[in-house]
Parts: sequence; structure tokens; C-alpha cells
Amino acid sequence: MKVAIGNDHAGVDYKTHIIKKLNDWGIKHQNFGTDSPDSVDYPDFAHPVSDAVANKRAIKFGILICGSANGVAMTANKHQGIRAAICWSKEIAVLARQHNNANIICIPARFVNKRTVTSMLKAFLHTDFDGGRHQRRVGKMACQ
Repeated sequence: MKVAIGNDHAGVDYKTHIIKKLNDWGIKHQNFGTDSPDSVDYPDFAHPVSDAVANKRAIKFGILICGSANGVAMTANKHQGIRAAICWSKEIAVLARQHNNANIICIPARFVNKRTVTSMLKAFLHTDFDGGRHQRRVGKMACQ
């Protein structure tokens, strides 16, 4: 499995933490985020992650991090084939995968701790989509 990861200035510390966990778990990653705490624009990082996931360039999932996760989620969800979910707990991450077939997890760095990030990321990456009645609903999401 390979994931794409991107972040703005609010997510630098979390990205470092997440990359360490991905390495520990043997999960490859492609880093599209900033490594600087200087102010940057989150769409500049959300778009490349979304493109990588939507175009299936050997990347199964995306991870986006910003202060509230709203900006990166709104940006990512403009891309066809992307289902970006803001997650703040392990349970929400599981449901985003099971019921919505989310392929990008959006993390609100200013509202969750690193322990929570670790548990919800692990759950997100290892939870399967339930399909069934949920597939019908996911199929109705796209505008085109």
C-alpha cells in the first residue's frame, strides 16, 4: 500500500508523526506537504494529494492535515472520485471507510491529539468498505 500525504503549516508536526508511523507500519508514502511552519495555502497541497489518489498512481489513500480539516476537505472533494472525510475519532474514521468508502482522511491538527491521530489513521487504512446499500449511496455522490 502507498499513501499520499499533504499538509499546510498547521500540520507540520502531525505529518512528521504520521510519516514515522507509516514507516513503522511498512506503508510507503509520497509527501506533498510543507515542512515549514511558515504560512502557506492549503489548496496547494490538497490538490496534488487528491490528484494522486483520483488518478490511482499506485496510491490507495490520501492523508490531508490542516488546522480544522475543513479547507483541505472542501478542496479535495472538488475532485471527481475523491471522498474526503474529516475525522476526529477512530469511530468516525471507521464509519467513513465502511459507509462512505472515503479515500482521503482529513485531520484537524488543532483539535485532535497525536494518540487519536494514530488510532484513527490505523483504523482508516485497515477498514474495508462495506458495499451493499452503502455502494448505492456512494454511487449517488458524484455530480457527473
